[in-house]
Amino acid sequence: MKRTGRGRLDVRCDFIGSPTNLIMVSTTSLMLFAGRFGLAPSANRKSTAGLKLETRDSGLQTGDPAGFTLADTLACGSVGHIIGVGVVLGLKNLGAI
Repeated sequence: MKRTGRGRLDVRCDFIGSPTNLIMVSTTSLMLFAGRFGLAPSANRKSTAGLKLETRDSGLQTGDPAGFTLADTLACGSVGHIIGVGVVLGLKNLGAI
């Protein structure tokens, strides 16, 4: 947003392809990928003391062959958004975007 003239405010409205959008899409996608393919803990794979992933039965039903549940999707999507917001705010603070 920038102010032009007296009281007039111009706002740039490009969303698709903007740096903020690309960051949010990539961080959320990477987190969902990590959860789906077993690189992050999930409802059916808990982490042990040595940060090894161990399979367990959570009692949640899913149609996914890897056992990725709705709770896993929501949790990984939320964490991906949290990481993305941190990256966006950090880059805006540095003046990179």
